[in-house]
Amino acid sequence: MLSTGALRAHLLAARLAGPVATPREKSLRSYRLFAARDPRILLGLDPEWRWGPGDLLGLMADRCGVSADPGYTSGADVIDPERTLTALDAFAGRLAGAARRRLPVLFGTGHPHRLLGFYAALADALSAAGCTVLTPAQGHSVDITTRFGLRTYNLDYVQGVALVREPGARPAGSGTGAHTHSPLPVRAVLDAAAEAGGPLPELVVGDHGWVCGAGQLGFEAIGLADTDDPALFVGEAEGRVSVVVPLDDAVRSDYYRPLTRYVLNRACLSQ
Repeated sequence: MLSTGALRAHLLAARLAGPVATPREKSLRSYRLFAARDPRILLGLDPEWRWGPGDLLGLMADRCGVSADPGYTSGADVIDPERTLTALDAFAGRLAGAARRRLPVLFGTGHPHRLLGFYAALADALSAAGCTVLTPAQGHSVDITTRFGLRTYNLDYVQGVALVREPGARPAGSGTGAHTHSPLPVRAVLDAAAEAGGPLPELVVGDHGWVCGAGQLGFEAIGLADTDDPALFVGEAEGRVSVVVPLDDAVRSDYYRPLTRYVLNRACLSQ
């Protein structure tokens, strides 16, 4: 069993929290773009409230622990490990509730190279607990606007976790997929599930557009977010995202394994 103290030490040592690799300049730029309602940063969320850059900085200071000083404009950003631990407990609580009620659950990630293993272990545990881990729209195509223009991706599932791949990148079911912030994949998945008449998820677990896109459509959603992803925290503040765990979402994939053990233990789920 991993203690809270041991996990706190790991968060700091792995730079999942404390001073993180996300530059302050990148975070502040994201807040400015979100305030301007840039869809690349909204991640599928349509904010109900007016959020200026100063409002977002205040929110992120409260939810993540970043510096609230607008004069601090360069250097490493900071995540308070205590906020990460508190959010992980709430995250585990939502998983425990899903397991207890045997809810249908959808997992999806825009960070497959980093977070696939984390989500896959949770999906496996929930499946073992009697939940249906949904995999609709396998192989469907999604057109996503990127900085290189409009590109077509295919939806795939690896160990119960949805992701997107470039066509022909790798055989379905192997390797990892493409990095994306887009909400279009989760919209395609939810549309396909509804059209098929199958179960819809009662909990969506993931990051980026998977969480914001699902939350905007009224599905309960929980996930992970870095200091440059204000949309998830705005969604939480406005009541469309249930839990957001602040942490660096782009460290080595094996650094998330202690978080997996901690969450499964807190949720009373076996791995």
